[in-house]
Amino acid sequence: MDIFIPYLFFLLLLPFSLYLILFFHKDDSDDASNLPPGSKGWPILGENVDLGLLGLSKFVRDRMEKYSHDVFQTSLLGEKVMIFCGAQGNKIIFTSDVAPWLPLSLQKVLLPDALAMFRNFQYDTLKPEALRQYIPVMDEMARGQLAGGGWRPNSVVKAQPLINKYTFELSCRLFLNLVDPERLRKLSDPFAKMRNGLLSLPIDLPGTAFHRAIKAGNMVRGEMLSIVGARRKEMNMMVEENKGGEGRDLLSKMLLLTDEDGKPVSDKKIANCFVSLLLASYDSTAAALTSVVYFLAQLPHVYELVLKEQMAIAKSKAPGELLTWQDVENMKYSWNVARETLRLVPPSPGTFREATTDITFAGYTIPTGMKALWTPHSSHSNPDYFPEPDKFDPSRFDGSGPPPYTFVPFGGGPRMCPGRVYAKLAILVLMHNLVTSFRLERAIPHEKMVLQVAPLPTHGLQLYLKPHYPNSSPASH
Repeated sequence: MDIFIPYLFFLLLLPFSLYLILFFHKDDSDDASNLPPGSKGWPILGENVDLGLLGLSKFVRDRMEKYSHDVFQTSLLGEKVMIFCGAQGNKIIFTSDVAPWLPLSLQKVLLPDALAMFRNFQYDTLKPEALRQYIPVMDEMARGQLAGGGWRPNSVVKAQPLINKYTFELSCRLFLNLVDPERLRKLSDPFAKMRNGLLSLPIDLPGTAFHRAIKAGNMVRGEMLSIVGARRKEMNMMVEENKGGEGRDLLSKMLLLTDEDGKPVSDKKIANCFVSLLLASYDSTAAALTSVVYFLAQLPHVYELVLKEQMAIAKSKAPGELLTWQDVENMKYSWNVARETLRLVPPSPGTFREATTDITFAGYTIPTGMKALWTPHSSHSNPDYFPEPDKFDPSRFDGSGPPPYTFVPFGGGPRMCPGRVYAKLAILVLMHNLVTSFRLERAIPHEKMVLQVAPLPTHGLQLYLKPHYPNSSPASH
């Protein structure tokens, strides 16, 4: 319900303020003659209420039918935004002169300078060569979570919060080497509140999701600053005692950085960068994993084929031997299942961009400075690209797979998300451990997956876990 509070607040104020809004509102229709068709919605509110009520997928489909299948305009989060659609729209966003841009809500919660620093690091940090070393750690953590993290055999569990917990702790372990339960709790509690308000209406008033997100974001950055400061102190002591001090994980490596003047990068900048990194590595991965498990529990024939593939890999391992890169490469059908899940339930609503030059597309002109949104929802459910788009069919990804720029859960072309390999590894490693440990049954047979900004199971994805090995723990398979 939090997402609707700012909308309701302003709907109540609207009768009292409409006159002033209309009086001071600038009519920019004169310079918009060649813009795509669309609607600006209500003053101030734009079309945020419709987006909240319909969900992004239906919001986009409805306006494509009403205005244009190529590009249409709307007003979201306080900005006029052009939404590009279909394969050609995706290609324009991924290959044209556009720059990353954040709505005010994300700017105030995440801080733009942190994102700029994060972009400089993400490619080295998340490239496949660097991620290979993470697979055994991922496997070890997945086994530990299933054995003692709430996945109780022969019981009904809420899978979504357990998946969120695993994914968040995995990011903290891999990038920060953070395993202390109390530190994790201090970081994760406000982190969830910060996420919930990232794409809310940017009105900083008490009681709104945006206000809570800013407050929680400050708490997250404060806790992260404490973590960074403690690590720098530890590294300085190691250097003084001639015990090294070289970077053993990403945090340690970043603490060795210097700025253009040769001075160490400040703890504050590093802390801000890690808040962005945690969000990027956790958010869409947790949503994707939840959706994969949702479909595995819903579709027994798909589950059986995944189980067959994963059991073959498990039987090829020595007792206690952890997964390797080659094992993950052999999970071909499982990855097709994951990709079909990402097609049907994209884990991310897309990304915002800003035109750095005038863009001509589908007979319209998108002027320099105009904001744009790319979203996978415009192509993933298009029957021209994916026949019977509502059908779950992993075979779509056999061979060369879908046409270019149609399947874009991680973007495309030169703007492909650098975290896609990390997400793939995290998804497949947990899939392996989950299906080789449990047979999954939905405790609420008709539980729905609601597509708002991100996919959300209506009851937390309640599952009945039946162990394959009744007399052993999940981690001992």
